[in-house]
Amino acid sequence: MSEIICVTNRSLCKTDFLSRLEEISHLDNVKIILREKELDEKSYTALAYKVIELCGKDRIILNRFTGSALTLNHKALQLPMKEFLSLGEGERRFFNFLGASCHSAEEGTEAEKNGCDFLIAGHIFETDCKKGLAPRGTEFLKRVRENYSGKLYAIGGISPENAVLCKTAGAQGVCVMSGFMTCENVFGFYEKFKKAGYFNENR
Repeated sequence: MSEIICVTNRSLCKTDFLSRLEEISHLDNVKIILREKELDEKSYTALAYKVIELCGKDRIILNRFTGSALTLNHKALQLPMKEFLSLGEGERRFFNFLGASCHSAEEGTEAEKNGCDFLIAGHIFETDCKKGLAPRGTEFLKRVRENYSGKLYAIGGISPENAVLCKTAGAQGVCVMSGFMTCENVFGFYEKFKKAGYFNENR
């Protein structure tokens, strides 16, 4: 089944942040990466504790702070590629869903060699988060797929209308930030992916 990962950004959220995450956590085939780049490790750990308690361990992927994940005994983590590759063997064994960001096909090869469970590849389409930078496009996803056999997620400018293109290029899922953070209705936004055929297995 195709998946969606909501990537959080509190500064974009128009309603109570924790209430919004709780809503998102009830959607089928949706996980949440708690990103919040402006927080230091101590503040991030405190927020992560609340979010995991509210949404459930199976729904949450922590981001960037390996120490936070170890402190909270949370076994799903996503890191920049450089930090993923620098993890010690013992740290890697601790996690059961360990992923990295990917910006080249060569990084996909490195991830494959080092047992990465999932890759987030981007940015695929134009996005305000990367103003002035040309998107890599779905052909980039295809190149990464040729070098990497694990779970592959597309990120960058993903919408209900273009998510299917990422599946066609070899991704098992897509990552969405602004859509989930800014939409008026979480369930209504999610339904747009259904109506566009994103969850159809024959697409």
